[in-house]
Amino acid sequence: MSTDEKEQDGFIVGVISDTHGYFRPEVAKAFAGVDLIIHAGDIGNHEVLEALRAIAPVHAVRGNMDGSWAHGLSATEVVEIGEVLIYVLHDAHLLNLDPAAAGFVAVINGHTHKAAVENRKGVLFLNPGSASRYSSSGTVALLRVRGTSLEPEIVEL
Repeated sequence: MSTDEKEQDGFIVGVISDTHGYFRPEVAKAFAGVDLIIHAGDIGNHEVLEALRAIAPVHAVRGNMDGSWAHGLSATEVVEIGEVLIYVLHDAHLLNLDPAAAGFVAVINGHTHKAAVENRKGVLFLNPGSASRYSSSGTVALLRVRGTSLEPEIVEL
């Protein structure tokens, strides 16, 4: 598919957090066909990242429970998808900038293990919840990006 066609169709982003070293098989099904994956921290190990990379390219940040294996990961990341900039960090309480003033249309975070979709001053805050084995019904999110329009969807696993 050409870049122009991709821009018209938009992008589908798989959003995941708080896997804590466990890759649920349902994640692969939920993320089938996504263009890229964002992991918002507390990954747990390299194996989770490798399983996600087998599905699509991955952007990941380090969470508070990620040990020494994750020192190569940043605590924050800026992801450009088509026409939008997304700010990614593990714990939204550590956000030290005004996302709207900085030009971000969305902030993706994890940490709470509770899925949430909020609009704060015109900025989408998306927490996919937890996909770990510690959550009785895990969740991830899909984010459809068309131009500057964002359509989040929480997906139960």
